[in-house]
Amino acid sequence: MVRKKIYILGIETSCDDTAASVLCDGKILSNIIANQNIHETYGGVVPELASRAHQQNIVPVVNQALNKAKIVKDDLSAIAFTKGPGLMGSLLVGTSFAKSLALGLNIPLIEVNHMQAHILAHFIERKGYEKPKFPFIAMTISGGHTQIVKVDDYFKMNIIGETLDDAVGEAFDKSGKILGLGYPAGPKIDGLSKYGNPKKFTFTKPKVEGLNFSFSGLKTAILYFIQAETKKNPNFINENINDICASIQYTIVEILLDKLKIATKKTGIKKIAIGGGVSANSGIREKLKKIEKILGWKTYIPAFEYTTDNAAMIAIVGYLKYKKKNFTTQKVVAEPRLKI
Repeated sequence: MVRKKIYILGIETSCDDTAASVLCDGKILSNIIANQNIHETYGGVVPELASRAHQQNIVPVVNQALNKAKIVKDDLSAIAFTKGPGLMGSLLVGTSFAKSLALGLNIPLIEVNHMQAHILAHFIERKGYEKPKFPFIAMTISGGHTQIVKVDDYFKMNIIGETLDDAVGEAFDKSGKILGLGYPAGPKIDGLSKYGNPKKFTFTKPKVEGLNFSFSGLKTAILYFIQAETKKNPNFINENINDICASIQYTIVEILLDKLKIATKKTGIKKIAIGGGVSANSGIREKLKKIEKILGWKTYIPAFEYTTDNAAMIAIVGYLKYKKKNFTTQKVVAEPRLKI
């Protein structure tokens, strides 16, 4: 008897990207993302505009994901969707669509925690990629979250450190806004930093005990520094932009890695996996690879397409839950503050 293939449709609408992905037995067949460029005008995501754009994008994005995977909706085994955390209006669009489609097709509905998905993206089948072995330490770094998580199993995770205020992605974006780089600024700072001296300007790292983070003080320090320097020289930013970006990035990367070093000492675990949009940052990737050799760590770095918000990571969690028959009901509701 031939085993029936398991096809999972993943739907992600936690913030401003509308995404859909089709997975077959652990392998991604399609991973479609519709970006919302309108937010660049406002220097950040506008929740009301995001939810409206999701309503316009969700049907064509899902249809494109199915077409690229060369299947029809009746081939699907289950629908997985982001329950939270995220923006309420955005989550509602994805949740409502997933519930309706699952009901219409009479197939299981699977709820997914967005932050768990960033971690479990490491278990997507990739040629030549070694998946993490349990237990491992995961650091999720994005525009909305900064967490250190001890991962004992697919769904046995414990947050052992997190930000007390702003997320690391917010620190990048707000710093970029101060420098006039526009939104999102993280990739721009990363790109400019390649041509600068990371030790040209010194920013004090926040003193936070244990494994928690704080980035609000760093943002304020950068603001005051730029204000003071531009008062002396109105062209200071233009004349030093590469060095400023390199110094900001160096400081943020050092803050993250300092906490990872503490986490490995406290837990005795030297397997480190990163995830989230900021894990695409070249400074973090390069420094992790260097430390891997020096401290004997084993590091796991996701493919670029699985770093920012995407539906492939939702689909892989859906697949892992499907095998356990861990389904939800039509009574499920979106939870913007959902915890791991």
